[in-house]
Amino acid sequence: MEIKEETTADEAQQFLPLVQADHLAESKLTSLKRTASEPKLEFSLACKDLVAPTRDRKLNTFVQIAVVHPGEQTSARYSSTEIVEGTRDPLFLTGVTFPRDYPIYEETKIKLTVYDVKDKSQDTRSFLGCATFKVGELVKSKEQQLTLSLRSSDGGKTVGTIDVSLVKMGQTEDGESDHNAADVQGQKCALVYECTSPENNSCKDNLPLLNAVLKNPICKLYRFPSSDNKWMCVREQMSESTLSFHIPKELINLHIKEDMRRNQDLKELGELSPHWDNMHKTVIAHCDQMLTLYQDMLAELEKYTGSSFKSSCSKGEKTLEFVPVNLHLQRMYVHSPRLKDVLYDVITVGAPAAHFQGFKNGGLQKLLNKFESERRNTGYQCIYYSPENTAKAKEVLSNINHLQPLISSHTDLLLNSARQHLPDSLKNSLKTLSETTELFVHAFKDQLIRNALLALYMARPGCVLKNPTVPRISVEDSGDQPNQEHPHEIKRQDSIPHHSEYDEEEWDRVWTNVGKSLNCIIAMVDRLLEKENIPSVAKENESDPLPAECVASPLSGDWYEQLYPLTVTLKDCIGEVVTRARQSMSFVLLQELACSLPQCLMLTLRRDIVFSQALAGLVCGFIIKLHSSLHDQGFLQQLHTVGLIVQYEGLLSTYSEEIGMLEDMAVGISDLQKVIFKITEAKSNDLLPVVTGRRGHYVIEIKLPEKMFELLPQEIKEGKPLHVHPVLFNVGINEQQTLAERFGDTSLQESINQENVELLKEYYKLFTEKMPPDCLPHFQEQNDLKGLLENLHQNIQAKKRKNVEIMWLAAMICRKLNGIRFTCCKSAKDRTSMSVTLEQCSILRDEHQLHKDFFIRALDCMRRMPHRECTEECQMQKVCFQHDTADGFPKVLPTTRGDIWKS
Repeated sequence: MEIKEETTADEAQQFLPLVQADHLAESKLTSLKRTASEPKLEFSLACKDLVAPTRDRKLNTFVQIAVVHPGEQTSARYSSTEIVEGTRDPLFLTGVTFPRDYPIYEETKIKLTVYDVKDKSQDTRSFLGCATFKVGELVKSKEQQLTLSLRSSDGGKTVGTIDVSLVKMGQTEDGESDHNAADVQGQKCALVYECTSPENNSCKDNLPLLNAVLKNPICKLYRFPSSDNKWMCVREQMSESTLSFHIPKELINLHIKEDMRRNQDLKELGELSPHWDNMHKTVIAHCDQMLTLYQDMLAELEKYTGSSFKSSCSKGEKTLEFVPVNLHLQRMYVHSPRLKDVLYDVITVGAPAAHFQGFKNGGLQKLLNKFESERRNTGYQCIYYSPENTAKAKEVLSNINHLQPLISSHTDLLLNSARQHLPDSLKNSLKTLSETTELFVHAFKDQLIRNALLALYMARPGCVLKNPTVPRISVEDSGDQPNQEHPHEIKRQDSIPHHSEYDEEEWDRVWTNVGKSLNCIIAMVDRLLEKENIPSVAKENESDPLPAECVASPLSGDWYEQLYPLTVTLKDCIGEVVTRARQSMSFVLLQELACSLPQCLMLTLRRDIVFSQALAGLVCGFIIKLHSSLHDQGFLQQLHTVGLIVQYEGLLSTYSEEIGMLEDMAVGISDLQKVIFKITEAKSNDLLPVVTGRRGHYVIEIKLPEKMFELLPQEIKEGKPLHVHPVLFNVGINEQQTLAERFGDTSLQESINQENVELLKEYYKLFTEKMPPDCLPHFQEQNDLKGLLENLHQNIQAKKRKNVEIMWLAAMICRKLNGIRFTCCKSAKDRTSMSVTLEQCSILRDEHQLHKDFFIRALDCMRRMPHRECTEECQMQKVCFQHDTADGFPKVLPTTRGDIWKS
């Protein structure tokens, strides 16, 4: 527990590690000689023979550390140790660390003040004594240890001694520690150190990638005894992420561009009959209104200048809807005797959910099912298209927007090669044009377009049916029945001439003309090359007869003049296909929007919000994992061969509003399957990721500096898509889950866990089929994954109350599969902190032989991590667990009185 002190504004400023001397003064100071990735200074503390104010007084002591910079008289408080209770010879298992960026020199003075805590609840304490030393005295001492006398406030009386021992991480393997675990068995110690500056100890080359995505880290140093009475050093760092706001802004900007194209396509549908025209105008009005909403949200985010993360008290703010709650990296770096140094990363974030919109009617899962059911029963108002067909229509429109400008660009390159009379360039341009045009033609060989063209024709003025109202037309299965005739007979008014009847074969002729136009260009290029005695281009369809106009025209010497009219014809044919396909697919989207306004657009907004929060966390986790595993060839092979598993640990209850949050979260995490990553070499100092694509198909471009990019396999360098496989396992652990299990319904949690364990099994099967076993971390057993999966499956089937075994098994499987770990609850505070700290201590026990008698003490220590929502005025505030929250925790998530403060 940290003792609170009242500080003035001037004193608060002294906490910041600012360089106080100017450049001339700095040149006269003696810098400490440490490598760039190491902290400048670390030391441990222990007191002996402390004098109590009264004979029967049992001391509860801690040490406050302050810094006096060279040339200054006042001290700046830097940190404090834990409280050690009931002893006059406290051994503080706390480390004091000065990061490499901190302005500390041999001339810097360190002031150590020892206090006796009389009453924790009232935060009362008394001064015992203090001592001061220069940094140079410590680093130059023979044994790198100082024993200092503690003096009373008047400087006359000695009240004990304090030992200051230099700590060098990485040098604990060969030597015995000065103290062993038995020395502190009877002391109630918290093992904690805190500072507000980064260490970046894991970044060996101090590469800029992490600095681009992480900021404002809070660091802690622990020294824990192992089972063989040696010391392990543990550094813990919690960092905010700049991606909390960057990714949402990228996504909103992408949505705005996509919606502007959709709205424009809807406006270009042409003339419609009165029924459809009224519906058309209503849809466009709502779409324009929603587009304005997205634009306003982006403008508000661009103006935002606050913290780099969204605190839980802001989760209901409308302007921050797209931003994840409390997105942080929780990193633990462990150095222990006879074991390799290891990094353990967990991304903590609030459950992706639309808090501003609320959960009165449920979350996305329930709302989407209800919306789809209502669409099926819209009657005569509109035509029902299945979600698959609607998605296919969006894909066709996306292909149009991508391929049409590409073909135009390739035809220009072809003409440019012809103008310059370059045979090789002409061949290459023609090959590229042919491949792109074939993709274009293939994209429109779909029964959905044919049916949609007929439906659009029926919606034009002058086309009437037998019934006076427009019937419901279902094309749900049109994709599976390519020869299905439209079920409704068309009647035209007498004033409509016979030649205006709809010709179903006209569409086939239109897109077939594209292929014929391409063949004419290929034939012309062949003739031009043959005339120059150059080997002709090999035609892919030799047996197809070419149109007569392709071979009848006489040749002139100018290649450009010969090819130009043919390219114009190709572009005209493509334009005709695009016009018809764009209108027909826009008509399909019109039906989706018209069936349920404004619910359809509001559902899209809610899904965008939830996905934005989930994606920001995913991109952060991907970059951190890539950075820490860049030298692991097995991981890189896994990355481009089978992709990465991304495991989300949910701690939401299935009671009240949290049911809606869990429904949102389940859909948002499932939507991450639509995300692919590509890694490129950075061309500037801007290393922030770029989001491209459209709804349902997102591409995240990760930019690496040149030296990092060179470490990648050739497949990744060439732009191979990298996939992720998200899985979610949820176990409610608070008091609301107790109510849900006794009086409510837990079926949502059960179905989510059952579905995702099957997804995890599918990934494991893919992994074992395509990956060699030696790509897994060497210190883990590789033959027990199958058993762990079976154990996880059995625990899920058992439907045991608050079965946290599911969390531990899923996390263990994720680590063994080189995956990315996430822990989420409502706000990523109480429950998340409980779970992460328990996981970290369990890793220290199972992988690094943490002494069994220190497990609970280490757990208590880590749970005093500074709050994620600390302000500058309370940087040392501890995590506080609400009484009602802690009361509902399972017994396997132990809490102590020190863990629970009043909210």
